Amino acid sequence: MAYRVAIVDDSAKDAEFVQDILNSWAKERQFRIQGEVFASAESFLFRYAEDKEWDILLLDIEMGAMDGVTMAKKVRRDNEAVQIVFITGYSDYIAEGYEVAALHYLMKPVNREKLLTVLDRALEKRKQEERCLNLELSGEMVRIPFYEIRYLDVRQNYVTIHARTEYTVKRSLGDFEKELDIRFCRVGRAMILNLKYIQRVTKTEVRLSDGTVLPLPRGAYEPLNRAIIQHT
Repeated sequence: MAYRVAIVDDSAKDAEFVQDILNSWAKERQFRIQGEVFASAESFLFRYAEDKEWDILLLDIEMGAMDGVTMAKKVRRDNEAVQIVFITGYSDYIAEGYEVAALHYLMKPVNREKLLTVLDRALEKRKQEERCLNLELSGEMVRIPFYEIRYLDVRQNYVTIHARTEYTVKRSLGDFEKELDIRFCRVGRAMILNLKYIQRVTKTEVRLSDGTVLPLPRGAYEPLNRAIIQHT
């Protein structure tokens, strides 16, 4: 398997420098990558419209008509898994990077060792996003990526998985808790939350990034906040 990496930068010199580090990184770690360079955000999005299977994006910010942050927002509309790293000469956009869940900001001129460390982190997070919850429904296997699952809740003996589609199965919540990873937190007896979707927590409720509001059981506020802090 080759991991796909896009370098989007209108400076050919900067893009070549990053690509050389990228190739060295793959050689040192002994895996294959398919790296491509795009001279503008528009040229990448033209390709992306036909092919969304990218693992890591290394983005400049100040580029021509469309900047890197705007491009990243367009990508994030339908791709939660790709890892986004901004490599830029400007620090003014750091706050906006959080809106697209950017993994890291690197300032130009790029430090080779720092970029190698960030690439390691990006690949590790990308591997985590490959994990799926496997459900057998009506005689077929359904695979739900962990990153798509917002929360699970139980009613009587049935658990509903709330992802892009909702799935309800007759299983215990405890069974699912064993299968999920550290990005999920059990909240009381009836719910498991994906921590990355939590936008706001009060003593009585949790608000998710899609606007969903869920009741918070008594005694769950402090453990949930600890889990959020540990996860970030």
